[in-house]
Amino acid sequence: MKCPYCNKEETKVIDKRETEDLEATRRRRECLKCSKRFTTYERVEEADIIVVKKSSGREKFNRQKLVDGILRACEKRSISMEKIEKLVDVVESDLRKRDTVEVDSKVIGKLVMRKLKSLDKVAYIRFASVYLEFEDLERFGEELEKLQKK
Repeated sequence: MKCPYCNKEETKVIDKRETEDLEATRRRRECLKCSKRFTTYERVEEADIIVVKKSSGREKFNRQKLVDGILRACEKRSISMEKIEKLVDVVESDLRKRDTVEVDSKVIGKLVMRKLKSLDKVAYIRFASVYLEFEDLERFGEELEKLQKK
């Protein structure tokens, strides 16, 4: 493993732990040349998830793109980054459990909406307004009414 500070290839592992969800191994390393420490993570390499877009185009699943969309919906809400990361973990895990590597973008949007609805209603409405493409206030009001009834 190359040191990110001096690029020397000689490092030693000084601590190794499994992450809480057992999805990765965390290793604390020390460079034998500059003595600086850094952390690496080892994860199982999984098959790429292919997202089938509304336009029938296909692209690789981009976790960061999903995080960014949820962050926009959660802007100025008291939702920790930890909760957002957990939500994305659950969505990604659900996608990986499917029998196929191709997933409609609609499926991803519905999963996110379901999770956001239980996390924060305002963030849910923000996400839904983009995902469901509300074209007018009437459609927006209908979704609000549904939310208030539950």
